[in-house]
Amino acid sequence: MLGEAVSSQQFVTFGLGNELFGVEVIRTREILTLVPITKVPQTPDYLLGVINLRGQVVPVVDLRVKLGLPVKEAGQETCIIVMEVRVDGEILIVGGLADAVREVLELRHDQIEPPPRMGLKLKTEFIAGMGKFDEQFIILLNIDRVFESDELAVIQSAEEHAPVGTGV
Repeated sequence: MLGEAVSSQQFVTFGLGNELFGVEVIRTREILTLVPITKVPQTPDYLLGVINLRGQVVPVVDLRVKLGLPVKEAGQETCIIVMEVRVDGEILIVGGLADAVREVLELRHDQIEPPPRMGLKLKTEFIAGMGKFDEQFIILLNIDRVFESDELAVIQSAEEHAPVGTGV
């Protein structure tokens, strides 16, 4: 095995409650401090609304609600992770509200295990794997599975029907 290249991936890690999550760096566009979010009527509870990102309407999803975790008031470290989500061959830019961004970690493939079959409070279809780093686990999200096809339609509709005159 000496001289054999061990492949690795980089993940942006972020906290939701006491859990640490990761999303592939290549799927992460940028990280924003919390900005005002314009609520869009008649959208699911996980869809907080939309933001104006340099002239582009970007829907913002509460990752806690989406992943089945309890809602928490925004704090000083609360941020929006702007990500590329691919569903049915389509790329959509979505912001995910997180409690705090931690760091970018590089994990070797031997540091990533398949998702557990049970025992987590989260839906395991959202989980790409469990990363191990410095004696702690990182829940690695399959960001494409977090958003299903019918949810994409709701998010796209929110973009199209963003209120006029709100700066969005």
